[in-house]
Amino acid sequence: MTDDRKTVLITGSGRGIGRAAALYFAKHNTQPWNVVINSCHNKTQLEETAHEISSIPGANCLAIAADVGDYSQCSRMFHEIRQSYGSVDVLINNAGVAHIGLFTDMEPEQWQEMLRTNLLSVLNCCHLAVPDMVRKKSGKILNISSVWGNAGASCEAVYSASKGGINAFTKALAKELAPSHIQVNAIACGMIDTEMNRCLSPEDYQAIIDEIPACRMGTPEEVAALAYDLATGHDYLTGQIITLDGGWI
Repeated sequence: MTDDRKTVLITGSGRGIGRAAALYFAKHNTQPWNVVINSCHNKTQLEETAHEISSIPGANCLAIAADVGDYSQCSRMFHEIRQSYGSVDVLINNAGVAHIGLFTDMEPEQWQEMLRTNLLSVLNCCHLAVPDMVRKKSGKILNISSVWGNAGASCEAVYSASKGGINAFTKALAKELAPSHIQVNAIACGMIDTEMNRCLSPEDYQAIIDEIPACRMGTPEEVAALAYDLATGHDYLTGQIITLDGGWI
């Protein structure tokens, strides 16, 4: 066990938004944090992120390779966190995958994997984090969602369904946990400049940017800053799907 630091768990934090959030928590240490990072398929990137966090003066970091879509692996991860730091104070459910293509061209295994990674992971981690939060009558849960969970996207039907599920779960769980002084919110991201979108051609990139009133994509650091703000205050704000999309949708 360490000192009285709070512990944040950020899933899918080897790269992209998750990595940016982990570094943001580590660097903004007026409130020191134990930063727990997680990845399943990108162990090298996870180790690189852990090394970068550990090089920040005063930062504590624990890197855990686990498939958060698998409840047993999630359970092992939470056991490791409790052994090192105690309970999780802030849970940021960020792990996710995307797929672009017609729904009828997908195989069942593909949409099952997407729902497992994007939606079931949120349920798994919340199920394991909430009992300790309820016991302490304190905690923050933040789910990284998408504007397509609000509006739906052609050729991203299952992705939209997974994010829509996250949004509905966020609103419902917030009502359950509000009496225990636990806030549950989501950030519905627009186009964020991450590896997930690198499959787009330069022409597709420009076409999307032309549709965004802010005339650019968002950055992982902007999502991280909002996540940190929500995790460190706003105790009366709960059950909200906060859109961060430059005015796009």
